[in-house]
Amino acid sequence: MKHILVTGAYGFIGRYTAKTYHNAGFYVIGLGHGTWSVSEAKVWGIDEWHNADVNMDSLQSYASDVDIIIHCAGSGSVGFSLFNPMKDFERTVWTTHYVLEYIRVFSPQTRLLYPSSAAIYGNQEMLPLTTDMTPNPISPYGVHKSIVEELCDMYAKQYGVRAAVLRLFSVYGNGLKKQLLWDACSKLSQGINTFWGTGEETRDWVHVSDVAQAFLIAGEKASSKCPVVNVGTGHAVKIKEVLGILFEAYGAQERPAFGGEVNAGNPNHYVADVAAVSEWGWHPSVDLTQGIREYVRWYREYGDRSIRA
Repeated sequence: MKHILVTGAYGFIGRYTAKTYHNAGFYVIGLGHGTWSVSEAKVWGIDEWHNADVNMDSLQSYASDVDIIIHCAGSGSVGFSLFNPMKDFERTVWTTHYVLEYIRVFSPQTRLLYPSSAAIYGNQEMLPLTTDMTPNPISPYGVHKSIVEELCDMYAKQYGVRAAVLRLFSVYGNGLKKQLLWDACSKLSQGINTFWGTGEETRDWVHVSDVAQAFLIAGEKASSKCPVVNVGTGHAVKIKEVLGILFEAYGAQERPAFGGEVNAGNPNHYVADVAAVSEWGWHPSVDLTQGIREYVRWYREYGDRSIRA
């Protein structure tokens, strides 16, 4: 049985990826912050869990002889990075540098899969966004992701580390307790229907279960060439359309309203060129409308309860 290590396995993308690998027959070791019961960890495919920082000591203790490291630990918010740029740098850049250096020195057979972000693109003149575009991030979060991509590329070319970078677009799904869908459900539970922006902004929405499948495929694609692929659907959807689906699923009588404010750090339009990941044999399977409806059902059963608590 092959062993993998998922850092940040307690987090949203980490736990879905862990479960997908476990279901594919891998022994999954989780490393990061979070406290969960043995039974809950098993539900998410975690065979072994270690609550610890991601640094050289913890990697030497828990990552020996693993075939793949999927480094999901780190900052996951543009907003957080705007107010805490130094902490965001530490969580994103430093932890990845530890992983790369650990592989270089102690475990050269281990492959690295890294979840980067569409935030590295920033504002571009042309759409869809292609991986050969020059990064133009407009937030500390995007800058730090771009730095990590350069580190991965350098370690691959200089030291032969086998890596792959997946630039994730707007990932959503049950369990996500931040960003637009969570914010919208939270507002509706309080009778609020006003949002930032104009509603004309577009995003490329991809379900977290599809993202986890992309990571499963990427395990065979990591190489010293450090391939970079976009993980999205290739379809731009307006924010007002997404909220319209969510409001209907929630049973709201109102329609979403927009204040017109600029959301700092977030470009107005995103849509992925998915040619490269399609060549890997990956294609999204979750319909956006169905995914949003499932999210609303999840929120009503679990999420709303955590808000009231």
